[in-house]
Amino acid sequence: MARIILLDSTPLGLACRPHGHVPGDLCRQWLDSIRLAGPLVVVPEIADYEVRRELIRRRAHGGLARLDRFTVQLAFAEITTQVMRKAAEFWADLRRRGLPTAADSGLDADAILAAQADLIGNPGDVVTVATSNARHLARFPGIDAREWSAIAP
Repeated sequence: MARIILLDSTPLGLACRPHGHVPGDLCRQWLDSIRLAGPLVVVPEIADYEVRRELIRRRAHGGLARLDRFTVQLAFAEITTQVMRKAAEFWADLRRRGLPTAADSGLDADAILAAQADLIGNPGDVVTVATSNARHLARFPGIDAREWSAIAP
């Protein structure tokens, strides 16, 4: 049985901030303590996309370089057909229940992240999404989402 922590876009983005940026420094310290404790820390491709698109829009070349350096140090979960099909199921289920996490016409990154969390690992693994928006991700059945700073090593 493994412990797996998936990084949502906020902790991923914070971890890629320059040294001296207090929230970024705190997030990196938290990540170092998590990694030392042994869980597998994973960058989901959807979180990389969300952080990367904003860095590209802002022409933040230093941030992009830090993101690239950071993500190669961790496991990376690609978006697959299976993930997208599960995300579509999650998206439809939440709308039927009146609990959407994004506009109907938008690409729901939370549904994709939840699908990646649902499908990663093996039966019996403990999978947690480290986020700044646990309320939205908790709407997806079976997804353990917690504020990143509250996740203990």
